[in-house]
Amino acid sequence: MEMLRVSSSSRPKAVAGALSAVIRNEGGVELQAVGAGAVNQAVKAIAISRGYVAPNGIDLVAVPAFVEIDIDGEERTAIKFVVGNRYSDR
Repeated sequence: MEMLRVSSSSRPKAVAGALSAVIRNEGGVELQAVGAGAVNQAVKAIAISRGYVAPNGIDLVAVPAFVEIDIDGEERTAIKFVVGNRYSDR
């Protein structure tokens, strides 16, 4: 599953476009965000993306979870969102 990283400076519409493209092609994607600002941008992108893919019959859902990642040798806690079609067989 492809992973997209979201930062606090990410533009939600741009992330939503990338998210929608991956969902249409692969059926699922993982968004990863570190920090409150990045999580905010990721959630907005998911909401925007729902509108982009709905005309294609895709009911987008996101499942949040914590994940430990390494940034410059330092262990950090990130939020990941596993995003996909509610009714997909993939």
